[in-house]
Amino acid sequence: MKLVKKLAQRNFRQKERKLAVEGIRFVEEALSSTWQTEILLYTDQACQAQRGKILLDLARDKGVEVLAVSDAIMKELSDTETPQGMLAVLRQPDYTLEDIIRPDQKPLVVIVDGVQDPGNLGTIIRSADAAGASGVILLKGTVDIYNPKTLRATMGSLFHLPVIQVSDVNEALEYLASIGVTLLVGEPAGGIPVFKANLQTPVGIIVANEGAGPREEIFRYNHQKITIPMPGCAESLNVAIATSIILYEAIRQRHKIQ
Repeated sequence: MKLVKKLAQRNFRQKERKLAVEGIRFVEEALSSTWQTEILLYTDQACQAQRGKILLDLARDKGVEVLAVSDAIMKELSDTETPQGMLAVLRQPDYTLEDIIRPDQKPLVVIVDGVQDPGNLGTIIRSADAAGASGVILLKGTVDIYNPKTLRATMGSLFHLPVIQVSDVNEALEYLASIGVTLLVGEPAGGIPVFKANLQTPVGIIVANEGAGPREEIFRYNHQKITIPMPGCAESLNVAIATSIILYEAIRQRHKIQ
């Protein structure tokens, strides 16, 4: 119980290389993925339905430590107002850039630079998953992917594509440059219209903090400024919406959709 409560703290999650997820759907996604589930906590109510029983059997088959807890304890451990009665402790995967972003696969990468809103980050990851992106890179200063609010916003997409948190920004950007990835930097105006940019080549979509914009180091590498046309009166788009538009333009071009 102490372990689960401490996993609410970012520093403890990073130290232990673990995270907690809750809810029937999230536990299903976790157990069906390649991620290592270490502990599953459940209440009697959660296992009254067939869906819950199947999850318990699957967890036991995979060698997960399964523990029954009271409704009161589950509520104390839960980050939601109405817990569904299932909570799992997982080990964080150890991805590397070389593992997931390879030059022979014409990478489509999303690079998140300083986005602070958990909901926006979760939506960006969900869109990247839907678009079949190679992976998502989180640069230093971005909200923690394992923040419970971010996890919920991904709707399970975190288990479908690699998400890497990097501390050395230049090392990550140099690796991308070495395999021929062009960085696409969004500009409110003055860039190449996104529908005319070539997104069929290896590209990394820079997703920056809406207020601060991308960090200066990014412009030292091969990049292209792109703009999403906005004939209306809005000054800008939400960062997650803008990312989705660019990703789906990449899909249109790569799959030759007219």
